[in-house]
Amino acid sequence: MLSVVILAAGKGTRMRSDLPKVLHPLGGMPLLAHVLATARQLDPDVICVVYGHGGELVPQRLAAPDVTWILQEPQLGTGHAVMQALPRLHAASPAPTFASPTPEHLVLVLYGDVPLIRAATLRALIAAAGEDKLGLITAHLDEPHGYGRIVRENGKVARIVEEKDASEDERAIREVNTGILVAPLARLIRWLPQLSNCNAQREYYLTDIVALAVADGIEIATVQPAHPWETEGVNSKNQLARLERIYQRNIAESLMEQGVTLADPARIDVRGELICGRDVFIDVNCVFEGRVELKDGVRINAHCVIQDAVIGPGSVIGPFARLRPGTVLAEDVHIGNFVEVKNSTIGAHSKANHLSYLGDTTMGSRVNVGAGTITCNYDGANKHRTVIEDDAFIGSDTQLVAPVTVGRGATLGAGTTLTRDAPPGQLTLSRAKQVSVPGWKRPVKQKKE
Repeated sequence: MLSVVILAAGKGTRMRSDLPKVLHPLGGMPLLAHVLATARQLDPDVICVVYGHGGELVPQRLAAPDVTWILQEPQLGTGHAVMQALPRLHAASPAPTFASPTPEHLVLVLYGDVPLIRAATLRALIAAAGEDKLGLITAHLDEPHGYGRIVRENGKVARIVEEKDASEDERAIREVNTGILVAPLARLIRWLPQLSNCNAQREYYLTDIVALAVADGIEIATVQPAHPWETEGVNSKNQLARLERIYQRNIAESLMEQGVTLADPARIDVRGELICGRDVFIDVNCVFEGRVELKDGVRINAHCVIQDAVIGPGSVIGPFARLRPGTVLAEDVHIGNFVEVKNSTIGAHSKANHLSYLGDTTMGSRVNVGAGTITCNYDGANKHRTVIEDDAFIGSDTQLVAPVTVGRGATLGAGTTLTRDAPPGQLTLSRAKQVSVPGWKRPVKQKKE
């Protein structure tokens, strides 16, 4: 049996923000959401999140049926935090005992501000620890400042010393504790009540269970992550920005391995899930939010923002286009510069190449939308739908006041304001009479005295 406890109660003072630290976004998702997603890949029986600062905002934002939320109040350290989860873990265990030499209920401790830890690394940790060892993820750092040091004796882990409590020799150690560990529940039930807060921070350190494990003769297994960024935490906006770039670089590399062509891998932002077909091209400075699907042969030109949209095969988007949620494009659709599409379906081979807004629209195939076209979908209280049937031609500077339908093969003359349905196959236009005024002179700007 596997339980995961995620510690997410920290205040995040250095973030200088009213938003709880674990809710700050990385790749468009809260830091804690990344940790939860990784934990779920392990198929645990229980997931507990220990929260504190920010009150109920954290569980409200990330509420899920598979997560148990436990309030740590007051916050007295990491050991105290895990102790708050013990009753829930004890209740979930089939038979937690102190006497069993190989307890079957393992507890994995993660951190809500360490978002890039990989499931593969955690699986390696669990495998190394087995059912009767204490497992730690450690890392060798050239600059270990701020981390607890791994103190070894005869090659074996003897204890962990926090930097504020470390001697000069101990601070010279380069192997550090990442905080991530796995232990049998029965052992935690025994060790946690023995923790002391006799330290510089007056807190109950979870890391002190290492010395308790050594005293009990329990073997300590260590695993190192494949990448140093896996165990990096977020304590400041600078650290958050650094991990954002690492996260985006990893996504860019994954996309290219799938065959996607990126004009510059350093200039793409994926803030959600991006699914790409074959022969997709993405130019620089494009942002993808939510769930976006690009079918085969799609080309996304520079400076586009695409959110919760599906783009059909061979379509060309941008530059400077915005596709908002609910956009579904069929095959070979062209959405050009400074065109915004929202909650609309657009049929095959249709084009809106310049300076237009298409909201709440159902558009057929082979429709041409002229520059400056607007679907007027909002009456100040409710949204209404515009229907444009196959083979219609929408002249430039046209306003379609929804609800309205443009019939199959209809043509709307430039400058039309359409307030009634346009019949199929006919020209419809509405324009004020053009008038020229003889002798009219443009006003002259008066000089200031």
